[in-house]
Amino acid sequence: MINRRSLLLSGGGLAAAATLAACGDNNPLDQPSGSASPSTGEKPALTQWYHEYGEAGVKEAVERYASEYADASVKVQWTPGEYMQILGAALLTNEAPDVFEYEQGGSLDMIRGGQLADLTEIIAPVRDQFNQPVIERFTFQDKIYAIPQTIDMQLLYYRKSLLEAKGIQPPTTFDELVAAAQAVKSDDIGGFFAGNDSGVGVLGTIFIWASGHDQLNADRTEAAFLTNEFYEALVAYREFVKSGAVVSGASNEWYGPEAFVNGEAAFQWGGLWSLPAIQEAHGDDFGVLAFPAIGAKGRPVVPFGAFGACVNAKGKNVAAATDFVKWLWIDQEDKQIDFSTAYGTHIPAKDALAAKTEQFKSGPGADAARYVAENGFSNDIMWSGPMGEAYNAAVNNVIVGGQDPVDAFAGFADLAKQELAKLAG
Repeated sequence: MINRRSLLLSGGGLAAAATLAACGDNNPLDQPSGSASPSTGEKPALTQWYHEYGEAGVKEAVERYASEYADASVKVQWTPGEYMQILGAALLTNEAPDVFEYEQGGSLDMIRGGQLADLTEIIAPVRDQFNQPVIERFTFQDKIYAIPQTIDMQLLYYRKSLLEAKGIQPPTTFDELVAAAQAVKSDDIGGFFAGNDSGVGVLGTIFIWASGHDQLNADRTEAAFLTNEFYEALVAYREFVKSGAVVSGASNEWYGPEAFVNGEAAFQWGGLWSLPAIQEAHGDDFGVLAFPAIGAKGRPVVPFGAFGACVNAKGKNVAAATDFVKWLWIDQEDKQIDFSTAYGTHIPAKDALAAKTEQFKSGPGADAARYVAENGFSNDIMWSGPMGEAYNAAVNNVIVGGQDPVDAFAGFADLAKQELAKLAG
């Protein structure tokens, strides 16, 4: 089962997705893709796939959207289980869906394999309306192969009253975060929580971005972060863990709100999806932040994940499918707001819609939406699985194992060059 938190894991490679839930008694591969009969003039028959969303009501909502489209008959396929694997297999057959959602707007393999229709033309007139970091992530070689549906993100929660009691302002740098976490921790509450592995797993490539770097250079030919600033960022986080201000062994992992709700930590790194539970528990006594900049060249960071609606370039109804995707994810703004906010807390992909939505007009929700627009980062489309695995291992060796970061990342530059050369070929 794929889930939202796996889509947002910072250190991984070209895989993962978002949390979702149920149904589909039939094998998805048994669902035929319909086509219009040119002799009868019947409306095109399209199939549209979603992965299984965990929030109640999503399945019924997307079925309702499809039923309201007048220019084609659209059958929604809800796909439980290993969605990416099931979809990948289906796309190699003549029974593939006409329209389907995919993490971060499609993979490099899908683009190179000619599986995704180029949707640049339909989004071009409204491109500036969409969240720009998301659009940049969806763009490869000046083409866009998916229309963003909604945005999920990670962010830092903090208890206002605990900081105010110590006369501390919300931290804007990593050094300030360390000092604040150490100041507010006590026998009753811990300082900072980002998972029971002390945050090593989820924070992942945040250390790259927060130290002021990108994963890859502009040409995508080599790693761009193997610098003293990055190495110093890893050591700084290791020292933070050793200080005792970082919580491990909490009642749940970073992706659940429990540690923050239960008062186990004054700061928690978590997901936007936890916002309703945290509001219910603490009312106005909390705020949200981006992960703060590390070092003189650093910058604040929030990782984001977004599913995109793709059109099967090898399907029988490419034009009709493209028209449907434009109708649903570009034109139907009421449905876009409904999809993002009526079944959990997610940010509409268009900035103006976020500003119109109650959850994002003010307070922590408005801050979260602004952070994605100003500080949003996501894995590069060419950050491959082998690179992600090697990176994660090296980070763990530094923070948990105490290894010198230069030694831990010895060989990574060569691995990255080799991987990128293979992907470019």
